[in-house]
Amino acid sequence: MIDDPVTARRLRDAMPVFTALATCLLVLAIGAILSLGRDVLMPITLAVLLSFVLAPAVRGLQRRRLPRSLAVLVVVLATFAGIGGLGLLIANEASQLASDLPRYTVTMREKIGALRAQAGGGATLERLFQAVQDLSQDLQPQEAKAKGGASSDAEKPMLVEVREPKAGLVSTLGSVVAPVLHPLATVGLILLFTLFFLAQREDLRNRAIRLAGSGDLRATTAAMDDAVARLSRFFLAQAGLNLAFGVVIAVGLWLIGVPSPILWGVLAAILRFVPYIGAVIGMAFPLLLAAAVDPGWSMLIATIVLFAVVEPIAGHVVEPLLYGHSTGLSPVAVILAATLWTFLWGPVGLVLATPITVCLVVLGRHVERLAFLDVMLGDRPALAPSEIFYQRMLAGDPLEAIDKARQVLKERALATYYDEIALGGLRLAQNDRASGALAADRQQAVGRAIESVVTTLGTLPVRKGASAVRSAEIEAAVAALGPDRASTAIVRRPEDLSPAWRGPAPVLVVAARGPFDAAAAGMLAQVLGHHGLSARTTSQDALNKGERPETEGVALVCLSYIEPISTSHIRLAARLARRAIPGVRVMVAIWRERDPAGRDRLRRATSADILVTTISDALDAALTLSGAGEARETRRKAA
Repeated sequence: MIDDPVTARRLRDAMPVFTALATCLLVLAIGAILSLGRDVLMPITLAVLLSFVLAPAVRGLQRRRLPRSLAVLVVVLATFAGIGGLGLLIANEASQLASDLPRYTVTMREKIGALRAQAGGGATLERLFQAVQDLSQDLQPQEAKAKGGASSDAEKPMLVEVREPKAGLVSTLGSVVAPVLHPLATVGLILLFTLFFLAQREDLRNRAIRLAGSGDLRATTAAMDDAVARLSRFFLAQAGLNLAFGVVIAVGLWLIGVPSPILWGVLAAILRFVPYIGAVIGMAFPLLLAAAVDPGWSMLIATIVLFAVVEPIAGHVVEPLLYGHSTGLSPVAVILAATLWTFLWGPVGLVLATPITVCLVVLGRHVERLAFLDVMLGDRPALAPSEIFYQRMLAGDPLEAIDKARQVLKERALATYYDEIALGGLRLAQNDRASGALAADRQQAVGRAIESVVTTLGTLPVRKGASAVRSAEIEAAVAALGPDRASTAIVRRPEDLSPAWRGPAPVLVVAARGPFDAAAAGMLAQVLGHHGLSARTTSQDALNKGERPETEGVALVCLSYIEPISTSHIRLAARLARRAIPGVRVMVAIWRERDPAGRDRLRRATSADILVTTISDALDAALTLSGAGEARETRRKAA
């Protein structure tokens, strides 16, 4: 323990720097381990992901009374046999394509020459033409090069070849066997780990639960089982979709006439595991080959149309039906993950980037200690909708809040939006005000920003249906709001109201003295007006100064408080309202009070006729007091 207070204070001040340095060192250490140990870690990762895909097949065979060990062996061997056959097919296609490339480069050279002649030359076309010529010369067999270059041998200098001594038998075998043994060893490790993971699935799950935390065994088990089930369904659905996508692309390219359609179909299916950029990379090679093979442009155009039709259908129609609108990753996280894993593990890392990141995000959503992974990599908003609203008000940017509110109001009522988002932001502002974290000038600025949002939203038309395209943030906001109340769809006509409510403004909303109370009062008056109950707003200060509002035709006075000073203060305001307007009903709205058990006690303490805590509650009460139900019933009986 350090006795010197100055030293202790300096150490406390330096702790954030030490923490940041330790975090950087930890990240660098993990990166070094992943890079240096990729020969072992890559097979393990592939085996884990493959076990997620194969687990449903193993369970299916077990349900048919097949022993687990035999079921695992059958599924894994069948899978690797299929992958091996596909690899041989790809090798044959690639070999055939390599032998035909010199012939295709001639066509491309002629096409570029025609373009150069039409364009009248140019530095860019000249360099492209020279590159194609060089590529054609490099890809031609040695015999053709010899025949074509015999006439110019006299002009070329004599080549001198330096040969090393012949290598021994051991080094020769090593140079021949080493390139073959490494892939075989990798495949063997993947096969071994996949068998182990599938055979010991429950034991590994129990150990993971123990590591995650066995204090609440029920919750941890449910979270782990849910994570494993979600990952299995996701990877299986994605593998099936990408396989179908590759088959469609291969068949389409075969019908168009592009060489080696199977090779490009397999490549498109594999690269589609990488969102956003995988489809573009898989499309680039067939497009280049189509341009090189066809003397015209019809094959290139047909290939572009094929990808332009198949990819949107797979991405925007089939994917949402199978496993939702997205992988659950933010676009920035996908790009960063693809870059990082490609740097660490090469092309295999590019394919594994998205599945690995999905695993990390799912773990972050279910394991409390790893929640930072969901915040960093997931597509769910890091802040709640009310927090985003308040943050925009603090930043002095109400336009962004208005834009997001427009999208939310296409699917939810204005009262619902105000209750769950705007009033939530007001409560956060009130908390900062009460704790002294918000200066007086900032309070006024935030209050004005909120009032500008309320004023703008009051001019928006009634919602007309769900939005077709929504961001993850808007989806989260709509999901957090929940369903609208039935009363939010009712708009009263004057003849539906009782006589006492047919005045020019039957509701008077009185805002308290706080800097944010005027905005809350404006929200309530606006919602009531949208539903046929015209309302005026005034402030408590104006009443105290003797500025009496027009009370003609007022049937309901609503006292609006975000955080009241005391119940006696509210009781005095209610007594003054009844004295100024004989026979008026008094509604007290306390937007911070959410405890249903204490609501009736608080109503009696404030001597209010009605006490509400949400704008939807206030709307329900006002519609009931207006006598609309009785007027409707009278009309029905008269008819």
